[in-house]
Amino acid sequence: MRYFFEIAYHGAAYSGWQSQPNAVGVQAVVEDALTKLLREEISVTGSGRTDAGVHCEQQFFHADIEKDFDRPTLLVKLNSFLPKSIAIHAIRRVQPEANARYEAYERTYHYRITRVKDPFTEGLALYYFRPLDVDAMNRAAATLLGEHDFACFSKVQTDVNHFRCDMKKAEWREDGARLEFTITANRFLRGMVRAIVGTLLDVGSGRTSLREFQTIVQSRDRKQAGANVPPHGLYLSRVKYHSRIFVKE
Repeated sequence: MRYFFEIAYHGAAYSGWQSQPNAVGVQAVVEDALTKLLREEISVTGSGRTDAGVHCEQQFFHADIEKDFDRPTLLVKLNSFLPKSIAIHAIRRVQPEANARYEAYERTYHYRITRVKDPFTEGLALYYFRPLDVDAMNRAAATLLGEHDFACFSKVQTDVNHFRCDMKKAEWREDGARLEFTITANRFLRGMVRAIVGTLLDVGSGRTSLREFQTIVQSRDRKQAGANVPPHGLYLSRVKYHSRIFVKE
């Protein structure tokens, strides 16, 4: 039977979702834990890939499990077995053909910034002390809404067939010394959110005008966009699926 697992993790210790030659990814840690607990070889497929150091508040992966098992018991055992930086929040049975990656129709990321030095957000938000015009950043972000080619914000070496994404939301919000960017789309390219945030910070600091920002998007050239912001401020926060893929119990 096929199951969806809801997972959250602190990304600092990992190379992202997938392992790299000299670093361990979250996927490998989860597969190892499930294989040992269930005593059968388990491989998992995630709803997407996160880069090294990126955090995750909600992601899903699917796994096919042959043996019968008690889900509440496995949930407790799995969370006891996994490191403190990884948590499984739910296990749900799904239709046999349901795919955690391809069935996801919407994903939301947050990028978090602190405007004052705060030891309690160290490693969890970017400390950015320079003045920013948040209204200008929101005007630029609004031009991203809708379906566009986002090649200018994608890593160059990627295996995608196209660079078009349907952007549902792109908005900055201030809360005292904290600044948070929320971005929602049907899909994201490799490095896309961090490149967008870096380019919007250039707009907010006055280095890039709104017209120049629009020209960057139209250029489809990664070299024209701003630098990637550090990964520790980025969170994969929500992944949505249609209810029809879940088995009613």
